[in-house]
Amino acid sequence: MRYVALIGWQELVLILIILIFLFGATRMRGLAKGLGDSIREFKNASKDQSDDKEDTNEVIKKAAEKMGISTEGKNIKQILLEMEKKTKKD
Repeated sequence: MRYVALIGWQELVLILIILIFLFGATRMRGLAKGLGDSIREFKNASKDQSDDKEDTNEVIKKAAEKMGISTEGKNIKQILLEMEKKTKKD
């Protein structure tokens, strides 16, 4: 039989107490602050990347509409394929 190791709240409290004894409360605060800053920075970077993707999609849709291609109900891949076909014809 296979056992899954789960850590309960009691174990987490014990680990926290041991870490405080090893590193001291001041250093633990600094480590926690650094970890929080890193997580926040990662979230901001991933949000910026998704915003850039949405901006790119809008630019593609506007370019397709200028070429006379209907974008309604189509995904970006379909729009790009139609744009490619239209440029090959011209």
